[in-house]
Amino acid sequence: YTEAWNKDKTVIHIMPDTPEILLSKQNQVNYSQKHYTQAWDEAKKKGYDMRADAIPIRSAKASRDIASDYKYKETHEKQKGHYIGCRTAKEDPKLSWAARVMQLQNDRIYRKAYNDSKSHVHIPVDMMSVQAAKEGQALVSDVDYRHYLHQWTCLPDQNDVIHARKAYDLQSDNVYKSDLEWLRGIGWLAEGSVDVLKAKRAQEILNDRLYRTRPDALKFTSVTDSPDVVQAK
Repeated sequence: YTEAWNKDKTVIHIMPDTPEILLSKQNQVNYSQKHYTQAWDEAKKKGYDMRADAIPIRSAKASRDIASDYKYKETHEKQKGHYIGCRTAKEDPKLSWAARVMQLQNDRIYRKAYNDSKSHVHIPVDMMSVQAAKEGQALVSDVDYRHYLHQWTCLPDQNDVIHARKAYDLQSDNVYKSDLEWLRGIGWLAEGSVDVLKAKRAQEILNDRLYRTRPDALKFTSVTDSPDVVQAK
């Protein structure tokens, strides 16, 4: 008598979408240390985001500029008062002589006049070599060599035009595949075939609404001769 009850006691099945299960999952997420610090961990991976106009950045840039200017003028400040001679390089005879010698030895300045006059070449337009070059250019010109024929026009009802259109339609790939295009996507199965019945049976098996029928939606009928009914009567 109790054998079936003892077997049912060991089999426990809990649906995964019950309110208690969903509540426990949500509580697990709320108490999870990993989810609690997930945003902070992702922010740490991205590094620090400091604006270019922040006060520490501007202070560091100003300190760098001050140190750079000091280092740049350090040698000049040390050499102040140790110069002997003229105030400028032009007043010093040796420096002026060295600059003059360097200018004379400069190859670019030496050839400047020649390079300027080299580009000014005057050739008469009726020179024999110029005329010969023009004649040779006209002979090898591709524009003058290719004379396109007249663009003839044909009437649309000529036999040649009709025949050409017919040949183009026969060779056209679109016309050749037009029968296939309107048949594409059309499928048909006989009602009562094996595939149709198999699909209907699979749909009934996977129907969640029929699988989870609520008890209050079912129509119950009581036995007419049960002890409870007889006692009530």
